[in-house]
This record gives sequence, C-alpha cells and structure tokens, in this order.
Amino acid sequence: MIDFRMPSLGADMKAGTLVEWLVKPGDKVCRGDIVAIVETDKGAIEVEIFTPGVIFDILVPVGTEAPVGTVLARLVGGPPAMSAAPSTSPSPPSPSPPSEPLAPLAVAVATPTAPAAPTSAPARGVTAERPRASPAARELARQRGADLARIVGTGPGGAITRADVEAAAAASTSRWPRARGGFDPQAMREAIAAAMSRSKREIPHYYLSQTVDLSRLLARLEVLNRDRPPSDRLLPAAFFLRATALALKKSPELNGFWVEGRFHPAEGVHLGWAVALRGGGLVAPALHDADRLSLDEAMTALRDLVQRARTGGLRSSELSDPTATVTSLGERGAETVLPIIYPPQVAMIGIGRIVTRPWVVDGAIGPRPVVAITLAGDHRASDGHRGGLLLAEIERLLNNPEAL
Repeated sequence: MIDFRMPSLGADMKAGTLVEWLVKPGDKVCRGDIVAIVETDKGAIEVEIFTPGVIFDILVPVGTEAPVGTVLARLVGGPPAMSAAPSTSPSPPSPSPPSEPLAPLAVAVATPTAPAAPTSAPARGVTAERPRASPAARELARQRGADLARIVGTGPGGAITRADVEAAAAASTSRWPRARGGFDPQAMREAIAAAMSRSKREIPHYYLSQTVDLSRLLARLEVLNRDRPPSDRLLPAAFFLRATALALKKSPELNGFWVEGRFHPAEGVHLGWAVALRGGGLVAPALHDADRLSLDEAMTALRDLVQRARTGGLRSSELSDPTATVTSLGERGAETVLPIIYPPQVAMIGIGRIVTRPWVVDGAIGPRPVVAITLAGDHRASDGHRGGLLLAEIERLLNNPEAL
C-alpha cells in the first residue's frame, strides 16, 4: 500500500484544502497525472502524483483542510520503493517542517486493510459498479448534478449520506470558483510575511549588485524580433532567464537547498520566477531545467507560466522544487531590488528596470541602457567571492547575447 500525501508547496505552506478529486477508487494513475486540486494561500494548485498504481481509497473528502504530510489517498499496484514526492528531475530535500506541531486532521480517517487482489480493489463503501449511498443522498446528488463516485462517504460502512453530498456541493460551488478565479489577498500577504520573516530571522543574507550595459542585448533583440508578429516576439526577460540559469549551472554553491544544517546542491537548475498577481501578492513557480531552454523556449515557457499563475493553473511540481529564484521588476518597476531569499533556497536574484544612464565606453561618455542586477546570498552556503563570480558570469552572458 502506498500513501499519497498532501505535498508541501513552499516553506510558507502548512495546510491545503481539497477542492476537487480528479480520480476515484479503482482508477489507474501514471507518473505526472493530475489527481486533485488543492487550494492554498497561493490559489488553486493542480497536484500531480509521481507513483504509478491504482487508487485504492480516498481518505480526505472534498472541502477538508489537511496539514502538509496528511495521507490523502492510498494506492496499490505501484512499485513499493517509489515515493509519492514530486521528482521532475532528482528531487531536492524537503523543506524543514514547521516549528510548531501540525494540527490534527479534522475528519475521521479510515485505514483499510490490504486487499486480497491489489490490482483493482474497491474502496470502503464503494462497489465496482455503484457507490453505496442512501436514497436521500442519491436524490440530492441527482438534483445537484454531483458524481457520487467522487464523494467519500462518512456513513455506516462508508456509505454516502445526504450531508456528504451537501458538503461536496458546497465546496464545489463556493470554494472552487474563488480558487480558480482569484485568491484571498490578506491570506497570501500573511503567508508571504511569515516566510520572509523566517528568512530574515534564520538566513544570514549578504547582498551584491552589478550594473550591466544592455546595448548589445537590445540591439540583438531588435534584430530577432524584426520579422516576428507581436505574439512571438522575445522580451528582455528571456535573456535574463537564460543568462541566470546558465550562470547558476556554473555556480552550484548558489543553486540548491539548506536543509537540516547543511547545504544540498541541486542536480538541475529549476529557476523560480516571481510573478506578481493582479489582485496583489506574488508566487514564484519553477521553470524546470531552465539552463537547457533556448531563448524561444524560455520565452514560451515564461509566458505560459505567468498566464497559469494568474489564472490558477499551476502544478504542485512547479511550486515544490525551485532551486533559486529570480524577481524581475520589468519596465514599470524600480531601478534596483534587494530580494529576500525564499527558504530553503540559498540565493535569489533581483533584476531592476532598464534605464538610460551616462556610461563610459572607450574613454568617452554617452547614454547607454543599463540594468542593476542584485544577488541575495546565504552566507552559510556561499560567500561574497562566489556570489561575485555569479554576477560576473551573468554580465558576461548578457554582454554576448549572440551566445545565448
């Protein structure tokens, strides 16, 4: 029997609410399948499963808030040695658990016995053909258009009651539209404040800054965009993303996690990109293997990530494993940003607004477009020398845009 648990979608997450199950007992699942929608302070997240098998039992009903680590469902038929933790590439260590104990789950959780035939065992209270439910529950489900196969019963023997149907209907009509269409700004602010307070309290930050001449990059950008329709044009962000990812590949001390008192370097560069949400707040999902993306691939991936972040379509794997994060303020931002590291990461890169400044070139002063790039580093994992090398490599790559 394999446990599928509530994933941790960031250092600031302590619990999530099950908004919708996309599978039911008896369904076969494969690695990477989206099996549930979980609502957090960041909005609605599509949760993937990374262990193949057959859903044996769903333990947490729709509408229930469950702490990180709670067993949400159990599977049979998959390799016992495999874990349900997301692992798009070699998995990073899990973030340190909250200092306070997790609150107990507020609903009764049944522990089924192992099935005699694990290939397709029915869950408690559910037959292969028809879920067990009271007549009143069936009638209410018919009126509400609810799928009984997706509702976990709390009645005798796991039978679905009228109250179970009402709870599921309430969750789908009141919580789901809010989750998919927006979020609670105050709750997100509180979550961000908690994570950043922990970061400043626990992480010995050091800061470095480098101002980079972007003349060649913007000239290259104009050439590349000359014959493209507006929807396919590159933005400076694609160059920043690729240069940062390639530089982090050469600076492993700044690409990884500080967990349990020591640094764990990441084997891939999964670059988090901070996205400002329209209602306020931000989220920083990962672009996986960002160092392997071409400029066009980086631009396409970035557009897709921003769109899904703002419409509630992010996946759990995109929030669970960024190895370093970039916050880019864009053309409407400030000239310089001093970022705060998002634990358990050990570095965050800030990119300010491109501005025109006097610049000395070959002994002469002239106007040049420049940008300030800053680094917040964790002194436990690296030092100013290593951080300076990272910024120097980013500058070198941005000054040679043809190589990106």
